[in-house]
Amino acid sequence: MDCVRIHFRMGPTFVALALVALAGSACTGPPMPPAEFQTKPVDGVYRIGSGDVVRVSVWKNPELSADVPVRPDGMISVALLDDVQADGLTTEELKAVITTELNEFITNPDVTVVVLTTGSKRVFVVGEVARPGPVPMGAELRVLDVISFAGGFGPFADESDIRVLRTIEGVEHEYHFDYGSFLGGSAPGTNIILQPGDTVVVPD
Repeated sequence: MDCVRIHFRMGPTFVALALVALAGSACTGPPMPPAEFQTKPVDGVYRIGSGDVVRVSVWKNPELSADVPVRPDGMISVALLDDVQADGLTTEELKAVITTELNEFITNPDVTVVVLTTGSKRVFVVGEVARPGPVPMGAELRVLDVISFAGGFGPFADESDIRVLRTIEGVEHEYHFDYGSFLGGSAPGTNIILQPGDTVVVPD
């Protein structure tokens, strides 16, 4: 609600009562995104997920080195070790796990882990855009970044009712974004940062 300036022509007693009544109704700016869609602190490191491909290299042991996909169950297959949990780990954490387990077979293994492709971290855009589909999250993405990656709005896009769908603990939440209001400066802070798995819907 915009601030409203009120002029009184009544006596001072009426004005004082009116000011007391309005004291609890402070002027507010544009509505902010609900808690489920507000920016949360991140640790600044990449965590491996299902759909990624990682390169596991063991120095002087080429037979143990391979490029392996992270399966839907979050595991990777490593020679001598069979399945190793990778989902949710950083490359350094996965390196430590593999090194510890390989110690049973090799003396002081020198392991390197690198993420080759980041198939697990992506968002989706559907509806009235030029190229709907998945968008990889190589860096921080906001609503308008994803629409730009998708080639921009289609000719019939309803730019005032863009929606972001996010599932948290099995519950789907919906956030509405008004492109015109944001671009016009009346809705700052509403071009939210997206999280992996979000879907941006641009209706017609």
